[in-house]
Amino acid sequence: MATAKIPLSRNNIFAHINKLVEEHNALNVALPSSDIVCPDELINLVQKYMKEGVNNVAPLNGVAPLRRQITQSINSEYGANYDEESEITISTGTIQSIATAINTFIKEGDEVIVFEPSIESFIPPIEGNGGRARFIGLKAPHFQIEWEEVKKMISTKTRMIILNSPQNPTGRVMSDDDIKSLIKLTNGTNIIIVGNESFEKIVFDTEKHHSFAQYEQLKSRTLIVSDFGPVFRINGWGISYVLGPEKLIKEYVKAQSYNGQSTNTPAQLALAEYLSSYKDNGDLSEMYQGKRNYFLRLIKDSAFEFVPCKGTYYQILDYSKISNEPDVDFVERLIKDYGVATIPVSVFQHEKNRKSHLIRICFAKPNDILDQLADKLNSVTATVETI
Repeated sequence: MATAKIPLSRNNIFAHINKLVEEHNALNVALPSSDIVCPDELINLVQKYMKEGVNNVAPLNGVAPLRRQITQSINSEYGANYDEESEITISTGTIQSIATAINTFIKEGDEVIVFEPSIESFIPPIEGNGGRARFIGLKAPHFQIEWEEVKKMISTKTRMIILNSPQNPTGRVMSDDDIKSLIKLTNGTNIIIVGNESFEKIVFDTEKHHSFAQYEQLKSRTLIVSDFGPVFRINGWGISYVLGPEKLIKEYVKAQSYNGQSTNTPAQLALAEYLSSYKDNGDLSEMYQGKRNYFLRLIKDSAFEFVPCKGTYYQILDYSKISNEPDVDFVERLIKDYGVATIPVSVFQHEKNRKSHLIRICFAKPNDILDQLADKLNSVTATVETI
């Protein structure tokens, strides 16, 4: 009998939750996406290029106008000097992009440092290439990185460190001190940094996004992965990009050529044209910060505890004062008894670290939906007993 190379993933919790949502007609704030519509102009541009017949395969590394717009924007904003021809490639989604980076550089015996909670999708390609994931837990409630713990974890086998800021699912934003600690620990090593910066435009309060592109000491070892999904509310388009030094991008593109032939051509061209006149004036962060504040005000008297997220459109809620149930059981009961679907944080952790009583909600919703959500969560306080 054949043995599955990749065992059944806990990330199938999304399919399980979606089924329960349908059965119980629950309000779904579990899905990792925004309900805020994307700009009409962007939709019109995609239609324009489709009607013009630009529907064939794009160059492997993406259409030139989009590479140019991205590198010009990054170079201007962060004082970098990425080359549009040799230091960027367009890719199909952040998960596939990071998996490709792992496939490119990880071999038998290599170790990869992964901070938890994090997207579990990275683990199969690490193990499939003969590598080993080394897990470091972010310290709740603020989900800080303990850099002394990272220092102890690094060895001659460490080949890659995967980081995400602003971070899904916690909403944590790395500080300048975090980056400096990373520089100190990786200086003089052959460690490759993979930095997921997909939520870079959604940062709140006094926080500031510190891109790896800003730090010359990291450029020679860092692949930056980002996409336009959170910015323009087009997560389903699956258009991402990877920035890095030529020596890393050259190797990355080799592996990319075996993972996929082309990323959506008309959408690439539409994004390139849209970006040519797009001005980031901070409205996106302001809008989502307003939604975060609105939602948290509504549940401030609930039995849930929380520390306001600093970025993304996800908020972690702690139900420790409500129940001692495992988070998967608690999430299922929220759906069945209260008609609201969330995500248990344990699906973002490996087995030995699944001890938290935390759930994640997505607040990228219209205010009337947030009103309904708050009413449901507030009602949990008086009816759920601690087990």
